[in-house]
Amino acid sequence: MVDNTVLNLAIPKLIKDLGASPGDIQWIIDAYVLAFAGLLLTAGSLSDRFGRRRFLIIGLVFFGGASLLAVLSTEPWQLIGSRALMGVGGSLLMPSTLSILMTVFDESERRKAMAAWSAVAMVGVIAGPTLGGFLLDHYWWGSVFLLNIPIAAVAVVAAVTLMPETRSPGRRIDPLGVLLSIVGLTAAVYVIIEREWNPVGITIAVVFLGAFVIWERRSAHPMLPLELFRNRNFSGASFSILLMSFGAGAVMLMLTQYLQFVLGYGPMQAGLALLPYAIAAAVFNGLGAALGQKVSNRALIASGLVVMAGGFVVLATTAGYVPLLVGLLVMGVGGGLAGPAAYASLMGAIPIEHAGVGSALNDTVQQVGMAMSIAILGSVLAGVFTSSMPSDVPEAAKESIGSAFQLGFVEPARSAFTDAMHFGSWVGGAFCVAAALLALAVLRPPAPVDTPAEPAPASP
Repeated sequence: MVDNTVLNLAIPKLIKDLGASPGDIQWIIDAYVLAFAGLLLTAGSLSDRFGRRRFLIIGLVFFGGASLLAVLSTEPWQLIGSRALMGVGGSLLMPSTLSILMTVFDESERRKAMAAWSAVAMVGVIAGPTLGGFLLDHYWWGSVFLLNIPIAAVAVVAAVTLMPETRSPGRRIDPLGVLLSIVGLTAAVYVIIEREWNPVGITIAVVFLGAFVIWERRSAHPMLPLELFRNRNFSGASFSILLMSFGAGAVMLMLTQYLQFVLGYGPMQAGLALLPYAIAAAVFNGLGAALGQKVSNRALIASGLVVMAGGFVVLATTAGYVPLLVGLLVMGVGGGLAGPAAYASLMGAIPIEHAGVGSALNDTVQQVGMAMSIAILGSVLAGVFTSSMPSDVPEAAKESIGSAFQLGFVEPARSAFTDAMHFGSWVGGAFCVAAALLALAVLRPPAPVDTPAEPAPASP
């Protein structure tokens, strides 16, 4: 979370200092997503078999090492490669996080543990813009990746000293399932983020993912038990998270550029301006966990998503920081209410022996949703920006707000980007509403509690 929020803040400096084009920026972001999403299911399955703590530590070491390579990058293609390696490290460590919570804490404590997991992610959202903004204000862009190295080192020490090892030794490796899932998921995500008609990529994705489904249904030891999708709570939570991630995926990317390019904030000031969202989400994560003892996951997910949609409406109808602050606070409240309930619903449907795969599937759903958002919604935003620019502006200035600023068309670019942000916010709100409706339609309502019948009155 620290790394991803810092990267969004660093975009203007990457354009200026590293000479990154809009296409380079897209791939600096998407290279991580491509490697991360493609390997998650495999990493989750292997962590169940060989040890969840072990894979967490390996992933942290890999992530820290790739961050050092990112620091040393001098060309955009080098940073893209480093980000891909960081995606590999992330795919190794992330499935272990939720799966360790599932196996270490019993059912009475599990929801609180998941809420703490979400709150710590929000701490990353807070720490990333604050520390990263300070570094970007005072040092070169590569300094932001140095943040990952001490965090990874401390996490490795903590894992070794504090965590018990958990595994499911009866699980067998599914080599064919591993191959089919990696190729199929990587091809599918590539097609999404490429944003162009690609018959070869589509064919590879369809063939390999189709073969994966057929093989997993017939395998005696499947990597991913497909019967999980017959559970309405599991599938409903999965698709609600997918739509929520799609709606919100490009928002932080959009807002960090809006704060810096349109409102003229520096990197640290822009990071601090986003803190209210993270603080509200962290606070209401705890409230959402407490309410989960009394209110159904279905009601919390749906109501939280509707609140998030309200935050998008505020962003879509106003301009300036004060209205943006209100929208961020509302979105943080909604995300805090919906998040723990969605994760609890999804993970609660997964057998403990498949905890790593379940955690990986949760991460995969979110990453695919964000990749679709950055690819599809990013293209829409770029189109709105281009169409909103004056007709007499050179074509190069219509490509992105960074290009327009470099060519001196500052005020038209600010106005056009504001129009694009408003349109994107409407789209984000619509997807949150769709996710809320899906949750109401698919998730099972809580079973009624049987109350004992009153005894019949004694006969006189």
